Amino acid sequence: MKISEFIDPRGIKLQEALASQDEAIDKLIALHNEVGNLSDVAGFKEAILAREAKGTTAIGNGIAVPHGKSAAVKKAGLVAITCPAGVDYKALDGKPSNLLFMIAAPEGGADTHLEVLSKLMQMLMDPAFCKTLVESKSVDEFLAHIDAKEAEKDAASANKTDLSKAASGTKKIVAVTACPTGIAHTFMAAESLEQKAKELGIAFRVEKDGSGGAKDPLTAKEIEEADAVIIAADKNVDMSVFDGKKVVLASTKDAIHTPEKLFDKAETASVYHHTGAVSKKSDDSNESIGRQLYKHLMNGVSHMLPFVIGGGILIAIAFLLDDYSIDPSNFGMNTPVAAWFKTVGGAAFGFMLPILAGFIAQSIADRPGLAVGFVGGALAASGATFAAPGGNIPSAFLGALVAGFAAGYFMKWLEKLCDKLPQSLEGIKPVLIYPLCGITVIGVIMCAVNPIVGALNAWISGVLSSMGTTSLVPLGIILGAMMATDMGGPLNKAAYVFGTAALAEQNEVGWMIMAAVMVGGMVPPIAIALATLIFPKKFTVAERKAGPVNFIMGFCFITEGAIPYAAADPLHVIPSLMVGSGVAGALSMVFRCTLMAPHGGIFVFPVVGHWALYLVALAVGSIVSCVLLGLLKKTVEE
Repeated sequence: MKISEFIDPRGIKLQEALASQDEAIDKLIALHNEVGNLSDVAGFKEAILAREAKGTTAIGNGIAVPHGKSAAVKKAGLVAITCPAGVDYKALDGKPSNLLFMIAAPEGGADTHLEVLSKLMQMLMDPAFCKTLVESKSVDEFLAHIDAKEAEKDAASANKTDLSKAASGTKKIVAVTACPTGIAHTFMAAESLEQKAKELGIAFRVEKDGSGGAKDPLTAKEIEEADAVIIAADKNVDMSVFDGKKVVLASTKDAIHTPEKLFDKAETASVYHHTGAVSKKSDDSNESIGRQLYKHLMNGVSHMLPFVIGGGILIAIAFLLDDYSIDPSNFGMNTPVAAWFKTVGGAAFGFMLPILAGFIAQSIADRPGLAVGFVGGALAASGATFAAPGGNIPSAFLGALVAGFAAGYFMKWLEKLCDKLPQSLEGIKPVLIYPLCGITVIGVIMCAVNPIVGALNAWISGVLSSMGTTSLVPLGIILGAMMATDMGGPLNKAAYVFGTAALAEQNEVGWMIMAAVMVGGMVPPIAIALATLIFPKKFTVAERKAGPVNFIMGFCFITEGAIPYAAADPLHVIPSLMVGSGVAGALSMVFRCTLMAPHGGIFVFPVVGHWALYLVALAVGSIVSCVLLGLLKKTVEE
């Protein structure tokens, strides 16, 4: 679809003066409404603001492309405003935006807005083109510039470079660009590389791993003829097809801002050799150990979160629908409806540790590591030991981390070892040797690890118990801080177990302890969500996109929502969260708030004693952590 078919001339305003981002959004939405694209202005604005909450759509270099997909859109469309003086649109480079496009797409239709956005991104990488749009004196002139540039891009796409026809002696390079969403950065990186290759006289082809799949995929012949390969990606790509080629590994950011350096590196790049039975495996040999560990951890966490979110919210709903007075010891399962929600939610939540460990192992060793990691995570959850194979004291989140990394690196070693076996045994490696050896070894490892972490949990619980009830405020500080220390690990679980054990006493002190524990666990995700909105420059685009979800997780008492942020910057994030959670726990004790339920977050506030003050404790703790995050975290360079 051509951009000129997507934009109504009435939806273009030139030489506008905009005072703020909010005014810009309102004027762009008003243009959509004026040309008949919307059925519900308020509903569409909600979609636009929701997208901005995930991360600014101002990509820098004076460009902003807000977009939204909503049932409030009658037909897909594009509107534009030029603002020569610029407006602060919270751009990634901190500079004002003077060229703004807004895309509206109906819900349930084709992803037309993504296709147009990808084409726009490529065109807008040309500063001269953007300058002509901003300086346009009439709508006709504005549209003429777009048509001309689009025709130029379409012609270039139709007549894509044929590496086989390049002049003798011409350097030939191919590339793949990819980002997690497959929209802006994917196409911006590709366009930047194409422009630089043309400038340097290099025969060049790039494959864009976009939201709708690979665009302009490289052929086997093109890869074979290439002198080198550039992988500018922020996610794993299929590396098997580049076996034996010189490969440069980089990020999309590198391709956008310093493409010449990537072409320079291609001269002396090392030859990539693919290993393993599965093709989709990224080579991380040139990355630091810390970066490798982080990528593997994030692979596990990203797969784990849907189970945590879905299961945790269903469990919270069960507490809301139950009747505590029927049987306090069975709260959450007393009524049939509550029991259904808690059973389903518990089933989903129960997959958390196996999923985490399994996908960490899979990230390290590909498919052979998946089953071994799953088993290791399950053993961490059950607490199996040599003396008690059926389970003893679970090693929880920390044990699942150990299981995932141990399974992954053991399987990676086992794969290399099995490469020495006769070719006749190739077929039985994935179905017999890998799972049998891997599961046996991870069983031994986890039975050795679980007692150590179990002893750590027991020691921590003992220390807390020895404090008794004489110092409730210090106890509230400690419990709150522990809930934010490892967020699902032994310290967090020890504090939670101590709180639930206190409930068994069925007295005010026990209920106060449980209240301090839960409010301490609610603060981290809420503080993260607030910080991504108030201090957006302290977080990456991906972190800002996921930030608002943490409001839900925090209110549902799912502390694990803060894990990705803590893992990415532990030295600044964890202390900030610990302080805020400690403050919340202390205030809960000062206000003598009580909680008779062991879980549920905001859904069980009806059974909280002094619930209004409990909200104050939660708000103050969250704000304290949010402010500390803004002060301690460094500004992220996109």
